[in-house]
Amino acid sequence: MSDSLIYEVRNNVAYLTINRPDRRNAITQDMIDSFHHYLDQIQQDKDVRAICLTAAGDRIFCSGADLGFTLTGEEDERLKGARNYASLLKKMTEFEKPLVARVNGPCLAGGLGLMLSCDLVIAREDAYFCTPEVNVGIFPMMVGALLLRHIGLKRTMDMVLTTRKMPAGEAEAVGLITKAVPFDQLDKKVEEILQGLTQKSPIGIKIGKKAFRDVWDMPFDQAVDHLCKALGEVIATQDAAEGMRAFLEKRKPEFKGC
Repeated sequence: MSDSLIYEVRNNVAYLTINRPDRRNAITQDMIDSFHHYLDQIQQDKDVRAICLTAAGDRIFCSGADLGFTLTGEEDERLKGARNYASLLKKMTEFEKPLVARVNGPCLAGGLGLMLSCDLVIAREDAYFCTPEVNVGIFPMMVGALLLRHIGLKRTMDMVLTTRKMPAGEAEAVGLITKAVPFDQLDKKVEEILQGLTQKSPIGIKIGKKAFRDVWDMPFDQAVDHLCKALGEVIATQDAAEGMRAFLEKRKPEFKGC
């Protein structure tokens, strides 16, 4: 696997670290291939209960695609790269285990796609978010699918057409990120969330995440019915029985993921 993406597991958490600080942590095709490989590995590892996506250094989270890699070669090859990135966004968005983005600096362009594909996003309060693609004659196409769902059409077009830098405080207010925290509290907050997630029921999270994805665009009545059915699936799990027993017995539950 490419050394542009570091993979390690600690305390039931898989850490994926974008590792190109000398190139502003820009995305390459080798990096995307590594993402696919490691996510497949994580999916099969029952000991991993949460994933943290972050980046090396403290200057930038991700500057988007490395244009030196992305815009070279034949048109078919360039489109293949775009499809590979699109496939990664879908894999992350549909992933069964919870993903947390630790945003340790500015996040631009394709980096926004990676960030928004995570379930929770904790960012430094001095970070900013930007889609500068129109400045070089292109458009944030695949990223737009996530932007539109998170912040709506008007705010998306504001970001895309003006290419302005949205500060972390505003990003939190409009729903682009989960929480903005001071520089010196980032690690503490992220680890607190990650360790909390490792204590939750893996099967409950798996069923719940899928159910929420399923109802994203459903009419209200269909969504409620679908979620009611999903609740039945959760209640039927051994983890749910253990959780309720533990609550009544005033003890910590021991979830097995089944």
